[in-house]
Amino acid sequence: MNLGLTALELARIQFAFTVSFHIIFPAISIGLASFLAVLEWKWLRSQNPIYQDLFKFWIKIFALSFGMGVVSGVVMSYQFGTNWSEFSYFAGSITGPLLSYEVLSAFFLEAGFLGIMLFGWGRVSPRMHFFATLMVAIGTCISMFWILSSNSWMQTPQGFSIENGIIVPQDWFAIVFNPSFPYRLAHMGIAAFLVAALLVTGTAAWHLLKGRRDELVKKSFSMGLWLILILAPLQVFIGDAHGLNTLKHQPAKVAAMEGHWETNHEEGMPLYLFGLPDMQEERTKYAIAIPNLGSLILTHSMDGTVTGLKDFAPEDRPNSTIVFWSFRIMVGLGMLMLLMAFASVWLRKTGKLYEQKWFHRFALIMTPSGFIALLAGWFTTEVGRQPWIVYGIMRTKDALSPVSAEQVGLTLIIFVVVYCIVFGVGIYYMLKIMHKGPEFIHSQVGEIGGVGHFKTPMRPLSAINESLEEQDKGTS
Repeated sequence: MNLGLTALELARIQFAFTVSFHIIFPAISIGLASFLAVLEWKWLRSQNPIYQDLFKFWIKIFALSFGMGVVSGVVMSYQFGTNWSEFSYFAGSITGPLLSYEVLSAFFLEAGFLGIMLFGWGRVSPRMHFFATLMVAIGTCISMFWILSSNSWMQTPQGFSIENGIIVPQDWFAIVFNPSFPYRLAHMGIAAFLVAALLVTGTAAWHLLKGRRDELVKKSFSMGLWLILILAPLQVFIGDAHGLNTLKHQPAKVAAMEGHWETNHEEGMPLYLFGLPDMQEERTKYAIAIPNLGSLILTHSMDGTVTGLKDFAPEDRPNSTIVFWSFRIMVGLGMLMLLMAFASVWLRKTGKLYEQKWFHRFALIMTPSGFIALLAGWFTTEVGRQPWIVYGIMRTKDALSPVSAEQVGLTLIIFVVVYCIVFGVGIYYMLKIMHKGPEFIHSQVGEIGGVGHFKTPMRPLSAINESLEEQDKGTS
């Protein structure tokens, strides 16, 4: 059952499928963990029960995404042994310890305090509960640190030697803090926070469109938009720095992203707004370009030279057809986020932020944009690294396990079916919770909280107070 593809192609599709499913949930967890910490901090400072009610609502979404992220991550990691054993043998002395550090320093920290965060209300002091929430938020960021370090080393490897056909670490500081790591860490961190901010904003926009104007919805909407206003422009600056770093260390990837074939020696490189890169004909068809703008963005000079794809051997070129468009999807959605953020500032000044339905529809439509931009960015990064699994050191085709196309094709089909069922149900449950929206609990009855208040159940699934059927009745 090979679907007409080779074992290498199927293995790449399988890993792309599982990692695309997986990355969505950690992005939610990373962003929401910090958002929950901010909500609890504001509640401790102000004793405003609105923040406590919002915490109780968003911790349900966090718990679901965290659980699905752990499950999908474990499944994904097994593929290093099943489909990519040659890579594990060659580079496992570096990727193995980095991923182990993630488990030791981050996962245990998260797991150790997660129970207190989820079920500690009314059983520990408010400050102890906030400390647990803060530790979980820090743990998610530490986890991201090690995962991005491992991936970045594969993009810009250094600090090693090759002995007897395998990689031997020589300088762990150089390995961890490889040239692209700081840029990737910042870029991914801001992306995760944007995912959460857009999720919060979109959920509030849905309820504003349904007629709710209570403080819970308005506070969510306002906080989410403030986050986007800060994060979206910051992401532009980080993305620019990341692009300059990529041009220095992975020039073929940048050329593929820009559909740039001929090295521009006599004039500035144009920026293609639209085009269809053709790998066989070695040109970008139907190009709509702005002269010199490509050089200005990439080199900060109107006539800066950028190496074209033709200067690289055909077997060393990334697939420009894919990364050209994945990059533009990411950037285009980023521009829309900026537009939404600046529009929110204008609406705040005019006092119409909670009344303009066109803006609420816009915010609702933009809810999945964070996920789409995140995936488009990862496709750009990973497809742009090809044909290398460790850039310039090991080719992807040489990393494959001795497996047949039939074996990989069968497991791919099983993965697709199981993932769609298991995670489909989880995502459906998450959407139902967001559809119901935050509820007044303490802010309605006048409780302040703390020990003896806001007790959460001992059983994990009971943290969701109602079944799906009860939610259906409540919203019908």
